[in-house]
Amino acid sequence: MQRRRVIGKVVGALAALLIASGAMLAAQAPGQVPVQTPVQRPRITGISHVGYFVSDLPKAIFFWHDFLGYDEAYTLPKVDSNEVRIAFIKINDRQHIELFNEPPADPSIGPRNMMSHLCFSVDDIEQMRAYLRSRGYNVSPGGGKTQAGDYAFEIKDPNGMKIEFAQSLPSGMEMQSAGKFLPATRISPRIYHAGYTVGNAEKTTDFYKMLGFSETWRGGANPKELSWINMKVPDGEDYVELMLYRTLPESNLGGKNHLSLVVPDIEQAVATLEARPAYAAYQQTGKPVKIATGVNGKRQVNLYDPDGTRVELMEPKTVDGLPRPSSTAPPPPPSY
Repeated sequence: MQRRRVIGKVVGALAALLIASGAMLAAQAPGQVPVQTPVQRPRITGISHVGYFVSDLPKAIFFWHDFLGYDEAYTLPKVDSNEVRIAFIKINDRQHIELFNEPPADPSIGPRNMMSHLCFSVDDIEQMRAYLRSRGYNVSPGGGKTQAGDYAFEIKDPNGMKIEFAQSLPSGMEMQSAGKFLPATRISPRIYHAGYTVGNAEKTTDFYKMLGFSETWRGGANPKELSWINMKVPDGEDYVELMLYRTLPESNLGGKNHLSLVVPDIEQAVATLEARPAYAAYQQTGKPVKIATGVNGKRQVNLYDPDGTRVELMEPKTVDGLPRPSSTAPPPPPSY
């Protein structure tokens, strides 16, 4: 009789475990793995880089080098030729822009969206893998290095945007070029933020909160509907600007999928650009270099690369030194 009771308890415990496991598996979103015991998140210190596809690499480099004053620090070749696949435009020792000399990988996007991915710096790449696995993400196994010699992997956010995490290594191209390729002609010393289109505000902010980001501001010109949400990295000052939309624009998304560079004095920055020989070529695009004050109270100038991707120069402080309150308008209804 005692043996039957023990067996009954074991069978009951196993059944309860199977039911709990089944419930946990059923709760996972498609493409995710079962949530494990929570793991401590490593430090996410800032924006490492942003990648953009370009249709004409020499023209893109002319924009970044001759007009904005940055150096092409290094390149990576295409697999089947000596032609450049990626050109690295150095912003500072920890930030750069990657120009992909190829069309967007997703032909359904076409020329509307030239943004490839957004990458954040972490201090422990394997800890980042473990953290995301513990939160239910199906992360690729580690061990390998990128062509640039660093550790990195990527996942997708709720909008399908590729979000990469990278840990720079002493032997990698970025750290090997520390202190180099930093000409005095650089129009800005650092990336201020990166923005991209978001079709579901709640899912996307939840994604960034899961990564430890904090919301710092909400804004929009329309008092009845929210336009932007800013999410700051947990261990630095860089932030992501979520560009909310009701219906995805049919035209080029480069105005929304943009990059922002911080400048201490917008008038001085414009004067510097206007004094450069490349300014005459930029004028031929018909896009004015005009100072404006944004809804956030900060002065800014919008510039556009040859493919229409917006590069925004922005002062870090408001015109009167006073912060602008966040919008209380509701976000647009989710498009998915």
